[in-house]
Order: sequence, then C-alpha cells, then structure tokens
Amino acid sequence: MVKKKKHKFLRYIRLTIARRFNLHLDKADEDDVIVSIKKNSDFKGANLWTLIFAIFIASIGLNVNSTAVIIGAMLISPLMGPIMGVGLGIGISDFELVKKGVRNLLIATLISIATSTLYFWVTPLHDAQSELLARTTPSVWDVFIAFFGGLAGIVAGTRKEKSNVIPGVAIATALMPPLCTAGYGLASGHIYYFLGALYLYSINSVFICISTFLIVRFLKFRKRSFEDKTYERKVSRYILIIIVITVTPSIYLAYGIVQKSIFEGNAQKFVKEQFQFKNTQVVNKAFKYSGKGGEIDLLLIGYELPETSIEAIRKKMKLYNLQHAKLSIRQGLNAKQEIDLSQIKASILEDVFKKDSTVVNPANRSAPLLEYSFPDIGSELKALYPTLNYYAASNVVVHRADTSASDTITLVFASFSRAIRTSDRLKLQNWLKTRLEADTIKLVVQ
Repeated sequence: MVKKKKHKFLRYIRLTIARRFNLHLDKADEDDVIVSIKKNSDFKGANLWTLIFAIFIASIGLNVNSTAVIIGAMLISPLMGPIMGVGLGIGISDFELVKKGVRNLLIATLISIATSTLYFWVTPLHDAQSELLARTTPSVWDVFIAFFGGLAGIVAGTRKEKSNVIPGVAIATALMPPLCTAGYGLASGHIYYFLGALYLYSINSVFICISTFLIVRFLKFRKRSFEDKTYERKVSRYILIIIVITVTPSIYLAYGIVQKSIFEGNAQKFVKEQFQFKNTQVVNKAFKYSGKGGEIDLLLIGYELPETSIEAIRKKMKLYNLQHAKLSIRQGLNAKQEIDLSQIKASILEDVFKKDSTVVNPANRSAPLLEYSFPDIGSELKALYPTLNYYAASNVVVHRADTSASDTITLVFASFSRAIRTSDRLKLQNWLKTRLEADTIKLVVQ
C-alpha cells in the first residue's frame, strides 16, 4: 500500500514537471514558424537598408562610447534571421534553406564590415573606446551567452504569441558590435582588433545556430521528404557535412577559451598565494596559455629568492593544476636579466598609491578624508598602447611653493617599452582625463 502511494506521488511529480516545462504548449504551427524564419533570412530591400542603418548607429555608439546607442543598434539589427535560418534548415533537412541562410549571412557580414570600415575611415574620432575594446577579446562567457541566447531566441520564435525575447537575445548575443569593431580594425590598421572581433562574431553565430538546431529537433519538426531517395540521401550527406564543419571548430574554440580562462585563474591564484614575501615583490606578471601547459613569467624586485625557495614553489604548482606550466622568474638588477628600471619605478609608485588612496579636501584641511578608487583601465590602455609596461594613478595634493594655496590633481605614471610620440602622449592625456573623469591630469611618461 505504501509502495503504491509512493509510486502515485512520484508519477504526480513527473507529470507536474512535464506540464511546467512542456515546450509544446502554445507552440505555433510549424509551417508558420518556417515561413517566418525564411522571411527573416532574406537580405534585400528593407532588411538590407535596416542592416546598413543599424551598422552606422552601432559604429557611432562604439566611436563615442555610448552604451545606449549600441543597444539601440542591436535592437534594430536583423542579423539573427539568417543564423536561425541555417539552424532550422539543418534541423529539418532543408538544404535549400541552409544554402540561403549561409549566403545571406555572408552577404550581411560583408556589407556590415564594409559599412563600418567606411564610417571609421571618415570619422574624425579615431581613439578606441572601452565599448569597442571589449569586443576584441572573446571569453568563455561569450560562448555561454551565445548558446543560451540562441536557445531563448528559437523558443520565442516558435511561440504563437510573440514576446520581447527576440530583441533581448539580439542585445545579449551582440552580433552587431563585433562586426563594427572588425570594421574599425580594418580602417585603423589594427589587424588584431579585426581578427578578435571576427572571432567573437563567429562564436556568437555558430552557437546561435547550434541552439536553433537543438530546439528544432527537440520539438520534432517534420523533416523535409523527397520523392527521389537518392537525392534525399545526398541532401542528408550534405547536411551532415555542414553539421560537422559547424560544430567541430566551435567545440575546439570553446574548449580553448575555457582552458585559457582556467589556466589564467589558476595562475593568478598561484602567484597571489605563493609569492607573499616581506622583502621581495612581484613587479610584473604575464600568463601565456598554450596547449602544452602555458608559461608564467614573473619579474621580482627586492631580496633575491634562493634557488631552493624557487624550487619549493615550483613543486607546489601541481596543487593549482599548473604542473605542466613553465615558471620563469627574473630577479636581480644585473644586465644579464635585463630588468627595466622604469618597471621598478612604476611598481614603487603603484605601491605608494595603494597605501595612500585618500583625497584631501583643499578647501578644508581638517575635513574628513574621502575614499576614492579609480576604474581598472589596464586592459584598455594595453589595447590602445601595446608598448605599455605599467601604469599607476592616484589623486594627490599639490602645494604651491610661492603661496599657501593647494590643489588636488590626478597623477598618472605610465611606463612604455619604447618612447611614444608627443601627439600620442597628448591623446593619452586627453583620453585619461575623460576616462577617469578628472578635472586636471598630470601625466608622467617613462
């Protein structure tokens, strides 16, 4: 009796969960869904002009660093159509739809890059802002966003009642900004910006396509049937080849991004926990991931660590899953190890700024000290100026020798591996003033 009640209870739970998560509820007619996606896959007439206008808007938003404008452009963008068309075509074995989706996606991509390149070539604003730089280095989170965004998009596209999910997916997966960033890379001659942005765009496109395929098969859309069985087998073979070509690189790229993120996280933790010495400091650290294990390069100042201590630290690398990584340590001030003195100066300044992160109110010296923290702009500066070694920023109080007046200014120390031009220095100073929202910037370049 008890067993029978338990069985009924478990059956009730299963039925309740099945009803709650049933995607067949409120599902639109399959033919209507297919017609809608096919229509959105086309790029001619209004769709083409809408794409061009959206590209201009997104390019302007990236150029002036306006998040609101970029979001508006993503809402306008019709780029989701052909990507979902490819996924649907694969799911229902419609080779003609797959070819149409790929062709239109390629046309849309080329037009988008050409349009954004034209804009960035003629615009008087040539500095790369943070919104643009964010689209040059894909991370593992971009993979997850594209995949789950694609799932949400195709689920919404198969409903009778249309909601605001599709616009939300367009914003989350961000297909438009990477294409504009690729155009900026071509117009400015930054090939790494171009490649990084295309890499991000490819990740988004592939995983949205995969998501569409999975939901279409989960909902059991009818596959297209052919009277000619030989032709049907041929189409099925082509579809399989497309799936393999699409999925294999995406799995490889996603795996590489995940492994790189894990390696950098483990390396950061290793350096933070194992290099805590009273009289020795890590001035610079660089993590280089590779399939063979990667490399951790550290520059130290202060008392030299004996080889026995370094070997003891190396043995602990396996505790951080870094047993295959190479640990390179440079220390001492002799010429053989080629330590740049400017790196040491920058590290000392940075350490001083960390210990004294207060701003004095010059109008009232007895007023309480105000805490202030600057945004982390290291990645942005490195992208703008690849020769940058270090930077440090702090608000300091300047006392004039000839009067009793004092003033608060923002002092920024920047060290470069080679000298920068006066024009670049002026641009950097103006950029820092805007980015740090400072009234007065004093830039010291080493």
